[in-house]
Amino acid sequence: MDSKYSIIYNDILSRIENGDYEPNSKLPSENELMQHFNVSRDTVRKALNLLEEAGYIHKIKGKGSLILDINKFNFPVSGITSFKELSKDMGVEAKTFVEELKVVKPGRFLKSNLELTSEDEVWKVIRVRQLGDRKVILDKDFFNKKIIPNLTKEVCEDSIYEYIEKELKLKIGFAKKEITVQQCTEEDKKLLDCEGYNMIVVVRSYTYLDDTSLFQYTESRHRPDKFKFVDFARRTN
Repeated sequence: MDSKYSIIYNDILSRIENGDYEPNSKLPSENELMQHFNVSRDTVRKALNLLEEAGYIHKIKGKGSLILDINKFNFPVSGITSFKELSKDMGVEAKTFVEELKVVKPGRFLKSNLELTSEDEVWKVIRVRQLGDRKVILDKDFFNKKIIPNLTKEVCEDSIYEYIEKELKLKIGFAKKEITVQQCTEEDKKLLDCEGYNMIVVVRSYTYLDDTSLFQYTESRHRPDKFKFVDFARRTN
C-alpha cells in the first residue's frame, strides 16, 4: 500500500504533467493540501520535499511552492552554438537586448583570461536573452579587438558568430567550458526574470579560432529551471 505522502506526490505530479497546474503558478498552501488530503502537515511537507528534489516545484520561504516549467530547453555543453541557432532549434520565440556595448582596456582578470597585454583592447558586450516572455539568460562577452575590430548593436542583437564567420571570414574552432552554480547577484535580479530563484547556472567559455587564437571569453548566466545541460560521452580505453 502506498504511503500517504507518495499518494499526494503522485497526485500533484499528475496535475503538473497534465497542465492542471501551470508553470510559474503556485501550488495550494500547506493548509489547503492538509484539508484536501486529510493528512498532517508533516505528510504534506514530505510530498513537497520529494517534488522539489525531483525538480517539479521550487519552495520559497514564506511564499509557498512555485510550479517549475518541466519542458526545459536543451543547452549543448560540448557544442559551440550561437543563441540565434539555439533558439531556432528550440522553435521558440527569442529576443536579444543589448545592455552594453563598448571598448574597454582589460584589467588583470581579462588579461589573464584572454591572454592580453595592457596595450590591448576588448569589446565588452552585455546581452539579455529572452525566450518566450521570460528573460532567462545574461550573457557577458569579451572579444579581443585585434581579432574582432568592429562590432555594432545590430550585429550583437542578431548573431556575432554569424558576423565573424560570414563577414570577417574567420573560422571558429573550439571552446573550453566551465559550469558552476552561484548565488544570484543584484545584476542578475535586475536584468533577468529570476522570479524567486536565488541560484544561477554560470557557464564560462573560452572560445578559439581554428588557428588556436583565443578571441572570446564569455560568462553566460542561466535561470536554472529553463535549461538542461546536455552532452554526449563515449568511453575510451
